[in-house]
Amino acid sequence: MTALVIVGHGTRSAEGVAQFAALVERVRTRAGGTVGDVEGGFIELSRPPLTDAVGALVGRGHRALVALPLVLTAAGHGKGDIPAALAREVQRHPGLSYAYGRPLGPHPRLQTALAERIDVALAGADRAGTWVALIGRGSTDPDANAEVAKVARLLWEGRGYAGVEPGFISLAEPSVPAVLDRLRRLGARRIVVAPYFLFAGVLPDRIRAQAREFAAAHPELDLRVADLIGDCDALADLVLERHAEAVRGDIRMNCDTCAYRVSMPGFVDKVGRPQTPHDHPDDPVGGHSHQHEHQHQHEQRHQHPEPALRPGAVAIVGGGPGPADLITVRGRALLEAADVVVVDRLAPQGLLAGLRPGVRVVDAAKSPRGPSVGQDAINSALVRHARAGRRVVRLKGGDPYVFGRGHEEVLACAAAGVPVTVVPGVTSAVAAAALAGVPVTHRGTAHEFTVVSGHLPPGHPDSLVDWAALGRARGTLVVLMGVETIGAVAVELIAHGRSPDTPVLAVQDAGHPEQRSLPTRLDEVAAAVARAGVGPPAVFVVGPVAAFAAEPVLAAAGH
Repeated sequence: MTALVIVGHGTRSAEGVAQFAALVERVRTRAGGTVGDVEGGFIELSRPPLTDAVGALVGRGHRALVALPLVLTAAGHGKGDIPAALAREVQRHPGLSYAYGRPLGPHPRLQTALAERIDVALAGADRAGTWVALIGRGSTDPDANAEVAKVARLLWEGRGYAGVEPGFISLAEPSVPAVLDRLRRLGARRIVVAPYFLFAGVLPDRIRAQAREFAAAHPELDLRVADLIGDCDALADLVLERHAEAVRGDIRMNCDTCAYRVSMPGFVDKVGRPQTPHDHPDDPVGGHSHQHEHQHQHEQRHQHPEPALRPGAVAIVGGGPGPADLITVRGRALLEAADVVVVDRLAPQGLLAGLRPGVRVVDAAKSPRGPSVGQDAINSALVRHARAGRRVVRLKGGDPYVFGRGHEEVLACAAAGVPVTVVPGVTSAVAAAALAGVPVTHRGTAHEFTVVSGHLPPGHPDSLVDWAALGRARGTLVVLMGVETIGAVAVELIAHGRSPDTPVLAVQDAGHPEQRSLPTRLDEVAAAVARAGVGPPAVFVVGPVAAFAAEPVLAAAGH
């Protein structure tokens, strides 16, 4: 008889781990000798790890297994993470083979289990006056989200509910608040939120929290939350049914709407692309680097690095100070994987020439006193394209967190439930000086440097800069966005202690062939800039280190 290894993703929830272990034991009991042996393990986050479960079966003489992914829908964990972990086990145990079972749902046993959980929440109230919000995990795989919608429809059919609407807690729409508001607008007065989850964990907890928050805001609603499917006979029997399917070779996987096999709108680039281990943004740690994961997994990930950007996600990427070759390796890899690039005026324009054919470039220019795209419009574009399943890169000049409004975009994505990552870039605050031959710190000359925005002059009611403190300081001062205000800045610094003859270096178009640098002094900087016609983008370096500049006035930078 073929042994069975039940494979879970893993959770930080001790309750969820205990429920998984209880199910494994229940499957053993209900198998009644029809299965060679049963073990269970996780691919990350929890013990026991999969490698221990497989090792136990191999140690008891098994060389042929059924590996059953304990997932409700076929998405990234079922298509990529678990098969990758099993492939490592086959390498570790020569002669081992396995049949891979299909996901658990949709299935009538699960429909019945869901209805039972809803009835417990109703506590005798009638189904006819009850609307159900079926909440799934959510995925960047459209087929997985469609499965949840199918489950919602199957749950509605023949059971007498007023209606059943699908929703998602992560990565897909509608969100929990959105689907509850839809039901409210449809006239619902009693709603049961039914989490489509097996065991306890971070996301089921979030579903309950969001449901409670919505209920508090709408006291006229009778809003209840049903329990999870959990460890039960129905689930154990379904596991055994999937095991029997795999033994017979009767695994009817649905490939007609799988975005890895069929071109789907918004996902055309997925066809033929292999699924690889990935991190879900709502997993409570950084995904597959948990302390219980074994060293071979760590080594494999570093041997085969993958860009961290997946369909439906946004990366805020710092492009560096100008030259296309000063972007980070990670930033370039994400650009190469992008479907949409939302680009700043100051971002390295040379990088756009290397994009894949068909990549959509969205102009998010913010020109001084010229045409500009509002930040709200930029935020909306990032969210809109990500929700359409595209890989979105927000390409910014310098570093996105140095006067780049990068965190505003991160917050907007997070509020919309869109996974987002930040890739630091080389900031012009340091690079412009370096490219002009000036270090911002130097032993015996400057032990500190301060970067400030000069877009608001000293004395402006909205300015947050303590110019008086900077006048008393002895270190290097780097002023960005200060072409129009540098005269007022100089007056304020001198008034509070900086010497009038303090060296200043203005660097325009840093890193480009047309780079120019202008050495001057603090009390003369405004006049010198006006005479030379220095314009943005320009960086001002104030302090003794500026005297290290070797270029003559307005000479082109050497390259």
